[in-house]
Amino acid sequence: MTVDAAEPRRVAVLGAGSWGTTFAKILADGGSRVALWARRPELAREITQSHRNSDYLPGINLPLGLASSSRLPEVLEGAQQVYLSVPSQSLRENLRIVRELIPDGAPVVSLMKGVEKGTGDRMSEVIAQELGVGPERIAVVSGPNLALEIAKEQPTAAVVSSASLDTASAVARVASNPYFRSFVNTDVIGTEFGGVLKNLIAVAIGIVDGVGYGENTKASIITRGLVEMTDFAVAFGARPETLAGLAGLGDLIATCESSLSRNNTAGRLLGQGYAYQEVIAQMNQTAEGLSSVAPVLELAASVGVEMPIVSQVAEVLAGTLEPRDIAPHLTTDTDVPQGE
Repeated sequence: MTVDAAEPRRVAVLGAGSWGTTFAKILADGGSRVALWARRPELAREITQSHRNSDYLPGINLPLGLASSSRLPEVLEGAQQVYLSVPSQSLRENLRIVRELIPDGAPVVSLMKGVEKGTGDRMSEVIAQELGVGPERIAVVSGPNLALEIAKEQPTAAVVSSASLDTASAVARVASNPYFRSFVNTDVIGTEFGGVLKNLIAVAIGIVDGVGYGENTKASIITRGLVEMTDFAVAFGARPETLAGLAGLGDLIATCESSLSRNNTAGRLLGQGYAYQEVIAQMNQTAEGLSSVAPVLELAASVGVEMPIVSQVAEVLAGTLEPRDIAPHLTTDTDVPQGE
């Protein structure tokens, strides 16, 4: 179901990269007063004074209702909702810094799509552990959300998920405006894993695109990739229909098909012959799919789920498989494969 726009309120967004800034714009355009934390003071000044973020959203005018600061206490003071948009691998350390600053009772919303190396924890699990809050105060947002397109106010939708339908609905009311609609569900596992896993498939699509393979190869990988995503997520308790919705298939299509996708771009560079470290050096922002490959494969092994697409991406990253040899959708045993 959809949720109508909410009354104005004060919200905080931590992380002024392309997605954090775009989501701050979404919230401000929905009527909220938004405080955006930027790590660098000069970026915070530009956002507040010029209403621009030229580093990450060139050419985009930001709303007057959006202000930025590099001081966390100033950003979080009085926030009725707190949104997190920092790199997944640094979430835990950032939460330890802000733990005492988050107002009591404020829902904490993850905008991130990754799993933590070493633990395999989803972002909502890291939030629960570090903040000591119950699942009813945690929400996650996922969907076909390419930052620059949304910043240009091209219409799209997303899913807000929480164990508490009341929390999901409260967040969705604030995270809605004429060009951005939020739907709600209570399948946090499926919503989060959909956002994580599609990044890995997008890297595979980028690789074959960089090699020069055409639409048949890409369509095959997308289709079989959705099967891998669903099998994995369901094994951890997700509902299969979540992976067929905005947080799964919708996000998968957008990320795989767009040159704006960081994960697609990273894969394309790999397909063109760049080594993993060279790709990292060229990327202006974090491509979460690259850091999620290893923990996802560890999680898959723990429940006996095979992921040939992600496995071959891992081999390309490790330099043990030539990009031109990637054909994970053809990897099967000698029996006739079942299904579509």
